[in-house]
Amino acid sequence: MNMEDLVPTLEAMLMASEEAVSVERLLKLLAVSCPDITKDDIKRGLKELAESYIARGVELVELASGYRFRARAKYSQQVGALWEERKPRYSKALLETLAIVAYRQPVTRGEVEHIRGVAVSSNIVRTLLEREWIKVMGHRDVPGRPAVFGTTKEFLDYFGLRKLDELPSLPEVADLEAAHESFVGGANSDEPVVENKDKGNALNGVPEFDNEVTAVVAAESLRLGVDDD
Repeated sequence: MNMEDLVPTLEAMLMASEEAVSVERLLKLLAVSCPDITKDDIKRGLKELAESYIARGVELVELASGYRFRARAKYSQQVGALWEERKPRYSKALLETLAIVAYRQPVTRGEVEHIRGVAVSSNIVRTLLEREWIKVMGHRDVPGRPAVFGTTKEFLDYFGLRKLDELPSLPEVADLEAAHESFVGGANSDEPVVENKDKGNALNGVPEFDNEVTAVVAAESLRLGVDDD
């Protein structure tokens, strides 16, 4: 398959997919009809495809799990108007917990509680696990062998990141209170977590939090005195 045919083929495949698709998976799928295609061919095709969308309302992005199309962040307000339902609000306690796991992983529930200064409810841990934003990475070799938590590829994908290094360093986060208010919408630590498990197609808009969540996670970490190294 020449590049003239490969680029629109990749475009069609990624447009049809509801999830990010890795180079390896694209290669496996295309090799059925094009045995001679290589990983380098796929990468060159993706680069050319991404460049063709530079001036468009959607962009091709590389996430932890692969490539996908999504609406550009500058159009998030307009795209979001397509849906009448409000975005789910997440409690301050859940954001604090997620912030600590993101910046201090691997970390136990007890360590999270020590940093927050209050207990972490089982509902918060269960919600983060069900959303696949965190996972059990192992167990601490101490009495009771507590589970050790870390973030996942799904966490990176959902929040538009390729790797954890792309989380903002804490000194870079500006206007923390405004960021927190825009994200939480005034939620307090006792507010129940609202579930919304529909990840959706990226063409339906920017992921609900996109860059906003990284700012808020960093803000919560900074407020709690969590190191980001």
